[in-house]
Amino acid sequence: IDFDQLPHNIPISATIADIEEKKGFIDYFMFVIEVKTKGGSKYLIYRRYREFFNLHQVLEFRYSPENPDKRGPNTCILPSLPGKVFMGNKREIAESRIPELNTYMKRLLGLPTWLLLDEAIRMFFYQTDLDSQQQPRALRRLRPPTRKVKTVKPKMELFSAPRAEAIFDFRGNGKAELKLKKGEVIFLLQRVNADWLEGTVNNQTGIFPLSFVKIIKPLPESDSEGEGGGPTYSCLRCFLLTPSGVNTRDVCVQEDLTIQPTYKDLLSRMRNVFQMDNIAINYRDHEGDLIRILDDDDVQLMIRQSRDQQGKVKRPVNQFQWELHVTLASDLSVYNVEA
Repeated sequence: IDFDQLPHNIPISATIADIEEKKGFIDYFMFVIEVKTKGGSKYLIYRRYREFFNLHQVLEFRYSPENPDKRGPNTCILPSLPGKVFMGNKREIAESRIPELNTYMKRLLGLPTWLLLDEAIRMFFYQTDLDSQQQPRALRRLRPPTRKVKTVKPKMELFSAPRAEAIFDFRGNGKAELKLKKGEVIFLLQRVNADWLEGTVNNQTGIFPLSFVKIIKPLPESDSEGEGGGPTYSCLRCFLLTPSGVNTRDVCVQEDLTIQPTYKDLLSRMRNVFQMDNIAINYRDHEGDLIRILDDDDVQLMIRQSRDQQGKVKRPVNQFQWELHVTLASDLSVYNVEA
């Protein structure tokens, strides 16, 4: 099965946004997970560790080969799941599992496409009615890495201004974050990154998570910083170059063009975007040749050349700032990439 043939509601990435304590007959912690689908939708699900464990057991029974050296057509090597812990502080145990479970989900959703159609995987990542009724809290791991936000005053009539309605209360955490009450209308000022917006309500300005609101009127596509400013976040157009063709994706790298992403961050992001580990990242120079990026100095050179090019060629406001070309790590000759 080719990736393009998969249904749009198939999950392609999942990240733990927070943990929440549930009190009852037995106190336990749930992982709040943001799921992104092939069709581009995002939603939150709530899962306990034991649900991960049960899913893994089902998949092992169905797909693990009896002999790892002799894999059949319908078997594959599954990622390893962190083991059960029977003693210790429950919060600390849950916190310590987050990186391992994120890695587990990333590798699980990077398995062959035919396995992503498995009913157990689809049901685990499906947003149930119970999931959609729960009210998310801080979602601290989805916060932008920087909170330096430039405030923009809305220039248009309020009834025609971009705005959203709060569908949950949001308490905020610190002065930079806006406090919201369910039902309030927030006037949107700018997009901070893929998951956060800046807006104003009750004469207060701050940032808030996109998942807490329903968009009534979206921000314009250019999403500029007001008078003649460029985008408030760094857009990156990415091309995955393979012998079978080119796969294009647009991603948001950082909130501010003055912030340079590290080589490791870019490589990690591309691995996550294209669900492939064995890749290399490259950019095109002024002559159109692909230059491989190997460290932070190469990233800086790519950005500098991109800015020089922007000075010579006047681009629309919503033009992407950089272009990144992703190739297979082993591919040194087909695309004229110099090691």
